[in-house]
Amino acid sequence: VVEDGYKHLLLFTKTPLFPSINLSNSYFSSPNKINPIKLKQLHNMAFHFPRLCYFPALLLVVIQLLHGVCGQLVVVEEPTYAPPPPLVVIEEPTSSPPPPLDVVNEPIFAPPPPLDVVNEPISAPPPPLNVVEEPLSAPPPPLHVVEEPISAPPPPLVKQDGNDGIVPALFVFGDSLIDNGNNNNIPSFAKANYFPYGIDFNGGPTGRFCNGLTMVDGIAQLLGLPLIPAYSEAIGDQVLRGVNYASAAAGILPDTGGNFMGRIPFDQQIHNFQTTLDQMASKSGGPVAIADSVARGLLFIGMGSNDYLNNYLMPNFPTRNQFNAHQFGDLLVQHYANHLTRLYNLGGRKFVVAGLGRMGCIPSILAQGTDGKCSEEVNQLILPFNTNVKTMISNLNQNLPDAKFIYIDITHMLEDIIANPAIYGVTTLDKGCCGIGRNRGQITCLPFETPCPNRDQYLFWDAFHPTEKVNLIMAKKAFAGDRTVAFPINIQELASLN
Repeated sequence: VVEDGYKHLLLFTKTPLFPSINLSNSYFSSPNKINPIKLKQLHNMAFHFPRLCYFPALLLVVIQLLHGVCGQLVVVEEPTYAPPPPLVVIEEPTSSPPPPLDVVNEPIFAPPPPLDVVNEPISAPPPPLNVVEEPLSAPPPPLHVVEEPISAPPPPLVKQDGNDGIVPALFVFGDSLIDNGNNNNIPSFAKANYFPYGIDFNGGPTGRFCNGLTMVDGIAQLLGLPLIPAYSEAIGDQVLRGVNYASAAAGILPDTGGNFMGRIPFDQQIHNFQTTLDQMASKSGGPVAIADSVARGLLFIGMGSNDYLNNYLMPNFPTRNQFNAHQFGDLLVQHYANHLTRLYNLGGRKFVVAGLGRMGCIPSILAQGTDGKCSEEVNQLILPFNTNVKTMISNLNQNLPDAKFIYIDITHMLEDIIANPAIYGVTTLDKGCCGIGRNRGQITCLPFETPCPNRDQYLFWDAFHPTEKVNLIMAKKAFAGDRTVAFPINIQELASLN
């Protein structure tokens, strides 16, 4: 609006923005008096900020923008009583009024910028403010990424140089419980290569679904081996000490985990193992030269969780309508035995097979209930699988010459921790350290989410996976535990066999 050669902008506010400056029912105007007719016209052409007024910081930015666009802005306060007196000038213009020609030409160019500036805040209420404010609260976590991994990792269980390992190599097959980065570079929704995953790992996020080390990391250290590299990252002579093929969302059945798109099923992991053997042979003088190393090495397999969580229990999969719990357990173990036999035929002789844990007690399942108790339906569902795997272990030991299979009872380990939390220093058994919603398990750990500070006191890191502390407890039990957790012998005894 132009009056007497000056640009005029009006602003209506509902509340005072600052204690010292009351902009309630204020106008932006020239220092010249405006007659009632002109004032009425200005009212009709006023730019109204009905929502913006609730956010003083953003309104101040808009005022500054308008000032830059329109030049001289003078704030004049209207009294809240009686008819308004002549407008009081707070600020004088710094230059004389433009010539009449400018008065005519400026309205053509002046109105559009204010309209753009005013209309944008109206279409962008509270959400833009969140966009501005959230980054201010997000940077602190990255500071932990730098500092905590350096100071937080637990001391090595044994030497990590890998020169004095009691076995030549460790090969790992499984799912997200032991994945260490194979999903990082494939199109998959099942990834953990972002903070706060790896917050306690020396190096930050790697793709491990944990705050730090996984169970197989602990086992590798106890065996005197370096941390086993992911298949997607193993280079050069690293493959000679072992490779990790595990993939989040993978299962025994090829269709398992399809809702996560990319994943590496068990059969493909075995194919990748064969590729590694070819690489080892090329570095060590042929297949015969590596046969002894593979036979004396350990093969760790932890499969089956996703065949329930991301297959049988998913409504978009047909398996629950096709099989009851016992039939599905039989189906899984039949495929499992075939896959393990393939690994045997590729030269493996020492196998560590992990059973399933109490999946009815993970935060993701707890969050689906209302009483805060474990789902006995889910816990009972996996019993046939664990029972059949134990039988499978005995049969494979009998039917495959020189084969040595052992079973690791994850359920018994977790039950012991849950029954005796004080012994293990665990205080929180039913919530994830990092997650959102009921039991912090309705939505698993999101990028840059702030996790709990006392991670060593939690059983679960996120909606599905244990913390580093629990992983290392289970690693020690599997390595040197009694027959209640390792059958028929433990990992240390298996590794010592010729």
